[in-house]
Amino acid sequence: MSDKDSSTAKSYLDSAIAQGQSALGSLTGSTGDKTEAAARKDQAATEKDASHSVGKLGPLNVSPSGGVSTDDPNRSEGSYNQTIGSAKESLGGLVGSESLKKDGSQQNAEGKGQEAQGQLSDLGSGVQDRVKGTLGGIGASVTGDREKEEEMRMKHDDAKTKQRSAEADIQKQAEA
Repeated sequence: MSDKDSSTAKSYLDSAIAQGQSALGSLTGSTGDKTEAAARKDQAATEKDASHSVGKLGPLNVSPSGGVSTDDPNRSEGSYNQTIGSAKESLGGLVGSESLKKDGSQQNAEGKGQEAQGQLSDLGSGVQDRVKGTLGGIGASVTGDREKEEEMRMKHDDAKTKQRSAEADIQKQAEA
């Protein structure tokens, strides 16, 4: 939310300005405008990437803006159940136990559902808390309450981290 932080909205604005600057450079034949537009476009892409990046260590997530969040417990429990379920399936196939394979397959499927439930919970609460943080920050800014404004900025940044972490995991699974 502060000027020094990466922002998706700022990256879109910079990208739009770069497009206009590039068009102006094409119309006027100015290589300077074209070069400046290309640099601004690259900066916008970097800002967008940074605003979507999240460092992850187990269930802990950290963003470049300083936001910190933890995953919904269903995410790690679901992942654990998938791992154990897959191991049971493999072991059942190795030893010829159809019931162990079936149990493993069922546990794996339940784990996928459980993990998805946790991801959706984190995604929804992240979006909701980002909005609350943004609106609360605006309200605090209007009233001049700097302490509350900082508290709301941190709420926004933590929620953004939670949301981006869920989005990254959902995207990885979609690509798999």
